[in-house]
Amino acid sequence: MMRQEPVIAIKNLNHYYGKGTLKKQILFDINLEIYPGEIVIMTGPSGSGKTTLLSLIGGLRSVQEGSLKFLGVELYGASQNKLVQIRRNIGYIFQAHNLLGFLTATQNVQMAVELNENISQSEAISKSEAMLGAVGLQDRINYYPDNLSGGQKQRIAIARALVNSPPLVLADEPTAALDKQSGRDVVEIMQSLAKEQGTSILLVTHDNRILDIADRIVEMEDGLLARDSQSVVNSYDSGAKNNNS
Repeated sequence: MMRQEPVIAIKNLNHYYGKGTLKKQILFDINLEIYPGEIVIMTGPSGSGKTTLLSLIGGLRSVQEGSLKFLGVELYGASQNKLVQIRRNIGYIFQAHNLLGFLTATQNVQMAVELNENISQSEAISKSEAMLGAVGLQDRINYYPDNLSGGQKQRIAIARALVNSPPLVLADEPTAALDKQSGRDVVEIMQSLAKEQGTSILLVTHDNRILDIADRIVEMEDGLLARDSQSVVNSYDSGAKNNNS
């Protein structure tokens, strides 16, 4: 069987902040591939370059040096227009769920659906409601964010990120503001929806409680990819899983 093409293929990627004498290298020779349906967790201390790498993969910054391909399309040298097109194929989940407070749960998700001009409003609404059902919020579809818990808001953000079945979802500290149980629920929802849709997830986290959902864990240190390993839980020793709770 031929191995599928990677959703993300990064080769010799370098990134710098500042200019002239203030120029400082942030990412060093990054090589990384992420395959369809794979859940990759990226860990590492603050300032190690995780968010910078995530923003480059998400088309939120321009690639300066090296190669970064999304679904075979090279982002190095891509125009701003091209990056906007790329971003439409990626779901984003942030620590602060970035919901609009004056819109209901359904309307927040619907905004993402309506980026696709070929969808009627009624179709957008039913798609949004179905997705909120999939994240367990069927009885909260007309609630405003202020009347929902942190975990429920984050579920809306997940519904919004996944509603268009994007090939890739990028999540930056999605459980940081949540208690243990809500955080667990949120990542398990992401995991099951991603597996159903064949969506790849790249998740940046400091939360050791959720590492077991990963197919692979990559570790950033001082702008370098220090480690890229299969998740312990995917090896046959499921005993390891119970010792670190």
